[in-house]
Amino acid sequence: MAVTLKEVAERAGVSRSAVSRTFTDGASVSAKTREKVEKAAKALGYKPSLIARSLATNRTKLIGLVANNFQNPAFLDVFDLFTSELQKRGFRPLLVNLSGDTSPKKFVELLRQYSVDGVIVATSTLPTSFANAFQTAGIPVIHTFGKYQANANVHVVGIDNEHCGSMAARTFKERGYRKVALLGGPESATSTKDRVVGFLRTAKELELDVVAKGFAENYTYKAGREAMSELLADASIEAVFCGDDLICMGAMDAVRAAGKKIPEEIGFLGFNDIAMAGWDAYSLTTIRQPIRDIIMSSVELVVGMVENPDRSPEIRLFPCTIVDRGSLKPVDRSGN
Repeated sequence: MAVTLKEVAERAGVSRSAVSRTFTDGASVSAKTREKVEKAAKALGYKPSLIARSLATNRTKLIGLVANNFQNPAFLDVFDLFTSELQKRGFRPLLVNLSGDTSPKKFVELLRQYSVDGVIVATSTLPTSFANAFQTAGIPVIHTFGKYQANANVHVVGIDNEHCGSMAARTFKERGYRKVALLGGPESATSTKDRVVGFLRTAKELELDVVAKGFAENYTYKAGREAMSELLADASIEAVFCGDDLICMGAMDAVRAAGKKIPEEIGFLGFNDIAMAGWDAYSLTTIRQPIRDIIMSSVELVVGMVENPDRSPEIRLFPCTIVDRGSLKPVDRSGN
């Protein structure tokens, strides 16, 4: 039988409320009482009930983690970091897989049933209205990898995707490419839309010829390979910017299957810098997204919002960098 709070109180010679306060973060209890309670609890093997504590404090220590990209290796790292960082701070993650259903009403009600203290929406494939729905319901929310907006209504942590698209175009110009292509992730994703805008704008400024443009249905190897097979209808492509490393790896294998060499005939630039990007089979030059920084910041914000739900919306953007490997030609130093 589990040891009860009443038994600890009797052994320590204190009230049950004193035992409850001893095991409640921030509650007032004297050092003498705390010592007596902790000694009695240790002797009896008492473990405080998280459920009982949540009833007393009106907090569950649950954070909803909402996403829809479980099939992508990049997001396995994301979930690992999120869960470990939340647990370090005494919170527990409640994973929610959207599975193609993007109706916010259903998931707002689901997470309200579990009385979560906050929500992290960890995906770029949802409209900003999805995260806003949690805020409207009175649930503290962070949109991680969300779309940058100067007048955002919710906290957003991520990167400037337009700038990353521009970075890709400038990288192609530095390497001497002239006829380039774009292979984005799902066309509905806000990150894809922004990267396309940045890439096309800068390509025009630099007088690059964007000869082909396509989108993968999802963030998978198969989708990348299929989409690239269609882009190969244009034989003039010299380099391709892919909106995700896994998509890019599928695209690279489609090019190899067509008998073309990388980077001699077609160069590739990926996005994210997942572990596989460094494998010898791909040696993928890619744009690294600072995943750890984004997640640490998101966790810090959501925990802070539990204490201060009325905190004004904040935008935190982190810089990306190029990781140079072997899928692009070296930088063109000729000045041509």
